[in-house]
Amino acid sequence: MDTIDDHRDFPRQFARTQRFSLGVPQALTLSPDGSSVLYVRTRGPEDRAGCLWRLDADGERLLADPAALADPGGEVPPEELVRRERARQRTTGIVGYAADRAVRLVAFALDGALWTADPAGLRPPRRHPTAGPVIDPRPDPTGRRVAYVTGGALHVRDLATGADRVLAAPESGEVAYGLAEHVAAESMHRHRGYWWAPDGERLLAARVDTAPVARWWIADPADPAHPPRETAYPAAGTANAEVSLHLLDADGSGRRTEVVWDRAGFEYLAAASWDAHGPLLSVQSRDQGTVRVLAADPATGATRLLHEQRDPKWVELVPGTPARTASGALVHTEDAGGTRFLAVGGAPVTPEGLQVCEVLSVDGESVLFTACDEPTEEHLWSYGPEGGAVRLSEGPGLHTGQRAGGALLLSSLTEGGRDIRVLPPAGAAGSGGELRVPCLAARPVVTPRVTWLRAGEHAVRTALLLPSWHRPGSGPLPVLLAPYGGPAMRLVVRAATWPLAEAQWFAEEGFAVVVADGRGTPGRGPRWDKSVYKDTLEVPLADQVTALHAAAAHCPDLDLGRVAIRGWSFGGSLAAMAVLRRPDVFHAAISGAAPSDQRLYDTHWRERFLGHPDEDPEAYDRCSPITSAAALERPLLLVHGLADDNVVAAHTLRLSEALLAAGRYHQVLPLSHATHGPSDPVVVEGLLRHQVKFLRDALNTAPRAAV
Repeated sequence: MDTIDDHRDFPRQFARTQRFSLGVPQALTLSPDGSSVLYVRTRGPEDRAGCLWRLDADGERLLADPAALADPGGEVPPEELVRRERARQRTTGIVGYAADRAVRLVAFALDGALWTADPAGLRPPRRHPTAGPVIDPRPDPTGRRVAYVTGGALHVRDLATGADRVLAAPESGEVAYGLAEHVAAESMHRHRGYWWAPDGERLLAARVDTAPVARWWIADPADPAHPPRETAYPAAGTANAEVSLHLLDADGSGRRTEVVWDRAGFEYLAAASWDAHGPLLSVQSRDQGTVRVLAADPATGATRLLHEQRDPKWVELVPGTPARTASGALVHTEDAGGTRFLAVGGAPVTPEGLQVCEVLSVDGESVLFTACDEPTEEHLWSYGPEGGAVRLSEGPGLHTGQRAGGALLLSSLTEGGRDIRVLPPAGAAGSGGELRVPCLAARPVVTPRVTWLRAGEHAVRTALLLPSWHRPGSGPLPVLLAPYGGPAMRLVVRAATWPLAEAQWFAEEGFAVVVADGRGTPGRGPRWDKSVYKDTLEVPLADQVTALHAAAAHCPDLDLGRVAIRGWSFGGSLAAMAVLRRPDVFHAAISGAAPSDQRLYDTHWRERFLGHPDEDPEAYDRCSPITSAAALERPLLLVHGLADDNVVAAHTLRLSEALLAAGRYHQVLPLSHATHGPSDPVVVEGLLRHQVKFLRDALNTAPRAAV
């Protein structure tokens, strides 16, 4: 690695390290006795190939190295590339794995091949013949078999006999078994399509039929000889894939039972699992106003209603729910007033004002979950019937974890960096002490210097970042707002995240940077979340203006005559709307990968906030920059990846077309081969430098002299 020790080298470091994600341990699994932990991690901060590791009291051990295992002729199947794009996985090599219940066997795919490994490291990894390129291999809980998907068919391989059985084969080219459909993976937090029974004898599998879904074609204009890729994309107001669930015998007997529910009234399969009480599923209506939790009879497939939740706007799907305790008490969330509560056995068990984010696990009658009582932090919590809800993590940051064998794996990202520890049971005799999982991520050459503010009557959490060289009264600073501002994430957090590091780099380039999480961003409860219903941009834009004025009141050096805004995805739509609707405040904008024509985005995500386009077309028009194109009077740069299959490039092209028709000058920067999250280091570095040049030109700001 070349020496990178100056803020001007930040774009190169940012690009090479994949936004500082390389070298970070991922997919951690604590062993049942709590004595060791498995994880995937690259070898360093610029290495993109994931390896499988194990850590215990004797130190770290490499279990599987893709460089030693890879087949030169192997290739990642297209379906796996799509799965990775939905999961936002940017590495190569081993990107994930699955383990049996005892964590004595792990299975993973490498370039389409099926491999198993021994976590104890007593035997080398073993490759297994398969019927085709492998997607999502998973051992059964007993470790006797491994299921996988290939060519849309769900297979099971017996590890003792080598027998490979097809449990469900697609009836046509539009059908696949065992995989999540687009909206499930992109918008519902469900990336899986099959689930093992606890005894390893049967599986619950999704059948996805995309025949009703419209076909789109993602071409590569930079390579006209390459044929376009077909994708089944359910745009707002159009047909979804038909999803059903089936109970399959793992022994290949061919016995198959369909799980029965009102699929016409509840076409979304939001979640599924199979615990000691049987199959459990959550289904949602097309308008997303009703969610039902159903228990399925494993013998007949009949379902019975366990819980129903309704909301006049939408019912939020919370990762990890529903679940059940050992006694069968249902674990879910419940929205009441301004709080998203954890509910167990039908009763809320967390205090008002604590916003549940995710249920991580259920062990006996105890529930491990993450929650926010302050939106700039996220903590690890535990609930038990005897002690109630107890916070397990300390200090500002983003905290999550696991429990097993009385040990606690605590993963924390704070302003000081990342810390992953395994804490032994309190008072455990002969304990070797805590384990620290090595993190090899690069430290940014710029350190965020954040002033934390609360703006306006809604106390909008705001981060103000100034150049390290700036002194009060030393001169006016042009201002750059850098929001996401939407329901998928928050940026104003007390942690060393890449968006704050990126914001500090823009500050070092001569800007005062303001990052604000307004209404509609997660972590502040259902009333806050749903304030954007039927108009996703007006309230968030107003909150950005409020944050700007609060930052200027705190630091009078902010030059409100030179204010720009940049954003990506939802943030890109927000940036475009800022210069279209509030040119009195915003003087330039960079809009990246933005959903500009709301009718082109997927059913589940877009209809959640705007309803069905046939029923409320005005809501779609209100939230589309295209309808306001003629109002542009400020510099606007549109950026889009041409291989984006989430927010397709047509969004930006249609906005550009409308701007041209209205005679409004603007710039368009297409990114060849780039998806929704550009990952090519050359593209990522060049894009950052290009944006700075655009902002300087637009705001008539000279570069800061080198020192």
